[in-house]
Amino acid sequence: MEKLGDGRVIQIESGETIFKLDSYEKNPIVTPQDIGLTWEENGELKVGAIFNCGAEFFEDQIILLPRCHRNYRKGKFFDKKLGRERDCLENYISEVWPLISRDGVHFTRFQNLSIRGDGTDHQYFTYGVEDIRIIKYEKSYLLVGCGKIKPPFKGSNADRIAIYSTKDFIKITCSGIVAHFDSRNAVPFPEQVNGNLYILLRFHPNIHIDLLKAGINQLIDPAKHRDNWKEIYEQRSENLLLKAGLYPHEKEKTGPGPQLIKTDRGWLLIYHAVGEIDINICKTYGLSKKIERGYSICAALLDLDDPRRVICRTQDPIYIPSAPYELYGNKEYPIDVPAVVFPVGAIVLQNKILIYAGAADKYIILLSCKLDNLINYLLEHCRL
Repeated sequence: MEKLGDGRVIQIESGETIFKLDSYEKNPIVTPQDIGLTWEENGELKVGAIFNCGAEFFEDQIILLPRCHRNYRKGKFFDKKLGRERDCLENYISEVWPLISRDGVHFTRFQNLSIRGDGTDHQYFTYGVEDIRIIKYEKSYLLVGCGKIKPPFKGSNADRIAIYSTKDFIKITCSGIVAHFDSRNAVPFPEQVNGNLYILLRFHPNIHIDLLKAGINQLIDPAKHRDNWKEIYEQRSENLLLKAGLYPHEKEKTGPGPQLIKTDRGWLLIYHAVGEIDINICKTYGLSKKIERGYSICAALLDLDDPRRVICRTQDPIYIPSAPYELYGNKEYPIDVPAVVFPVGAIVLQNKILIYAGAADKYIILLSCKLDNLINYLLEHCRL
């Protein structure tokens, strides 16, 4: 493993104390060109996208499951909820291409496999699969992502929790979708807590937590347990975990990030937020003005025995988009959607947490810190 940073605690101009993840010095670690996500269009070379990857250990290696785009167009649409124009991508169906690495930094395709959600392998959803989290559960892996039942950016109520399982990442079985409600960014716990299996869900704009009353079977066969899923949706207001809007950088929405990390002081939850990022925080990252609308990375610590209880929650991001490949792009690093860092995968190696995140809906970046450094910061500065 190459040298990765430990993260650090910083006091900013406002007097607040923030935590800052370290960005690997050779980021982005995977670009579309690295794995051939390019095409010719009217004599011009077009570059696709590879981003938002789940991560886990597999046979002494690290496997990533990033979503991949090609043959698409960049566009804009008017977001009625926000009352503003936003960037979007058109004419694409996401696939997931597994990547493998021995050092966690240099990745290649794993047996040229792909997970497709275009109707080739099943009919649960036909407009792509996105943002898969990898949850190691006992001797298998649960792959939990978003299955699109409508073309991206072409209407609401298009996202369904899509569930796969595998033992070897070669034979991958699609268990189906949670058909009853619109949701993405679902993250089941990797083990039972006092006999209960919990799951994190994003019901816009907040993060919720609830029990899977049928346990692992509720994930393996979601159609059979549709009444349990329906109940989760109907009682969602009772199971709010993290409410959006409390801080400027979270004013639009929040959502669960990578798989939960069990520590002796609580369940570490890394999550993303969308909102306005304050100038004092931006200055710490070398920026001269605030980010009007950006995705950032945040953290919380949940009680070990009752994860519905939040012990700590960051009041400021622990990472924001600041490099060209995360923020607004440049000639070397064109971007697709500005001001985005989106954590989906995380592993712990020798007391260091490695976070694999999407950047600007185009690249994969690697962030890191000592696990103890982040936990100590949360307990010292972020208790509720």
